[in-house]
Amino acid sequence: MSREPRLSVSGLRVELDGRALLSDVSLSLDEGQTLGLVGTSGSGKTLTALAIAGLLPPGMEVSGSVRLDGEELLGLPEDRWCRIRGDRIGLVSQEPATALNPLMTIGAQIAETVRLHRMVPYDEALRIARVTMEEVGLPPSRVGPDRYPHELSGGQRQRVALALALAMRPELLIADEPTTALDVTVQAQVLALLKRLTRQYGIALVFVSHDLAVVGQIADRIVVMDEGRVIERRGPNGMVLADLRAPQSMRLLDAARRRPVRTSKVAADAPVVLQARSVSFEHKPFASRSILARIRGHRAVDHVSLELRRGESLGIVGESGSGKTSLLRLLLGLERPSEGDVLLGDQSMVHATGAQRRAMRRRMQAVFQDPYGSFDPRWRVERLVAEPLDLIEPAIPAAERRRKVEAALANVGLPADAADRFPHAFSGGQRQRIAIARALIVEPDVVALDEAISALDIFTRNQILDLLAELTRKLGIAWLFVSHDLSVVQGVTDRVAVMQDGRIVETGPTARLFADPRHPHTRDLIAAMPQLPDAVRLRTSTLETP
Repeated sequence: MSREPRLSVSGLRVELDGRALLSDVSLSLDEGQTLGLVGTSGSGKTLTALAIAGLLPPGMEVSGSVRLDGEELLGLPEDRWCRIRGDRIGLVSQEPATALNPLMTIGAQIAETVRLHRMVPYDEALRIARVTMEEVGLPPSRVGPDRYPHELSGGQRQRVALALALAMRPELLIADEPTTALDVTVQAQVLALLKRLTRQYGIALVFVSHDLAVVGQIADRIVVMDEGRVIERRGPNGMVLADLRAPQSMRLLDAARRRPVRTSKVAADAPVVLQARSVSFEHKPFASRSILARIRGHRAVDHVSLELRRGESLGIVGESGSGKTSLLRLLLGLERPSEGDVLLGDQSMVHATGAQRRAMRRRMQAVFQDPYGSFDPRWRVERLVAEPLDLIEPAIPAAERRRKVEAALANVGLPADAADRFPHAFSGGQRQRIAIARALIVEPDVVALDEAISALDIFTRNQILDLLAELTRKLGIAWLFVSHDLSVVQGVTDRVAVMQDGRIVETGPTARLFADPRHPHTRDLIAAMPQLPDAVRLRTSTLETP
């Protein structure tokens, strides 16, 4: 008699106002196995995970079957779902900072989960919390349960989120893009941790991601989705990558392998447009005795020098806490260095007057990771894109502003009538194009991109990288990429600077640095990169077909 799978989904269908969002989704997973659920944005992978966890938004109608250890979950009342989620089903989200209560210590939050599902005293719940924290790599000697989420790094917060999900030893763990915001070394640690704990406790893991290389590292089986349907299902992981059949799957793999074509070359005598001269930055000490005072005396940037030439693309990479964001703030003039100087062209940003600094800000613009968070949702795109024109004096007439907005939108491949719409009407990739148009409208010398591409799906990411390569050729703009995603930096930059503990430990041409890293830290970062060729390997196993 065959054993019931840990998770069995069959004929799953989700509708909204009569329109099918998921159609005939079927998959199964045994205990201790990891299923990689992959696809582009809008493919239905996250909606499938939400349906399995009983977390579909109101108004959506669901049919089919979702069984956990033989028990049907669809149709259960909410009070029953509340007992299952957190106990039998654990959830790990992409951004743990939004999942953790900032007013509670991490130990108290994990203990609260235990007490919600087990009638145990608080001391026992806290003991279980400490044990779980130790298991996920947060020993009390290093990260005590009395710490608050804001005191932890991104990787540590993700481990806390994992501890919350694992505290009850669930039968099923659903992880939705849990490593997207992490640097490569922390990502590798979290993936190894997930793999070890799920196998140790026999937990079935559904790992949702758009990154084929990451999924190839952790998944035993892979399901590829497109437009709400399963288009490819294989096992083990290497087989789905090596023996793709569906055209959409092959497009996904080709997109993951693709690199933008950079046709422009930086001239050796190109003028330097941005320069840092031995800049240092220390976090200012706090007068209060709060926990924040622990950062007193911390030097985030330590005597860093670099230069960026016209038309050049420079990547700044490093682990979380390496100092790359602090350095970016110095280069943008958002912080004043405690030592050294920053020059935009031949002008000092440190010693500039107020009027000079205002004029210099027009020459350097920034694009951030979440464009929607930097937009006023009540403004139309015309007003959003035209906002930097306020830096230009005298004021530009309305007709000229509109012409400049339409030209900036055309530069990023958007139609002129996009100016009349609100930002919520656009996809994530289109909103990123709008953010780039806003940066370009004042014709800057330098555009800084702070993790501006890492969270996009592979097709959208390639579109944006191609766009940046074309804009470099047309406009001669210098680009500054600050990112933890080494695959993005490798594909789009001319040179790379590697940071560790506030210092640049290695810099050089991108191709040379990735092919022949010379500093041990650079070698560690590159070794931790998820490599698609490593995932594409044939294994002897029977293929499953949808």
